[in-house]
Amino acid sequence: MDGGGLDKHQLAGLDDQERGFSRPVEFELVGEGYRAVLRYETVRVRTEGHPTQDEALAILIQTLHAQGYRQLKTQKSFCDGMYLGSRELWVEYPDPPQAEPEQSSFFDKIRNWFKPRSVNG
Repeated sequence: MDGGGLDKHQLAGLDDQERGFSRPVEFELVGEGYRAVLRYETVRVRTEGHPTQDEALAILIQTLHAQGYRQLKTQKSFCDGMYLGSRELWVEYPDPPQAEPEQSSFFDKIRNWFKPRSVNG
């Protein structure tokens, strides 16, 4: 399949090892929908089919966020098979909230050291 008439986006951000990257996202026709495909190093991420290319792209972004990718942004470079260059604006996708790890601060440790302890006896 030549992919004529399909969009392409440039995707940039930080991978799960905090390395910067920029790669194209392509779309494939799947039945009556679209699948977003990202090839990055040895990784290939493909979404299931979705009614629109935008929906497939959104699912791809969610999938990458779940895998630890951060600071993701896309720029449409082809629209309906026509080259746009860098005329389109970048779209940034906010990182999902991170679960706060339970932290024991220095003061919490000192406070716990001075807590009264029960003595069996």
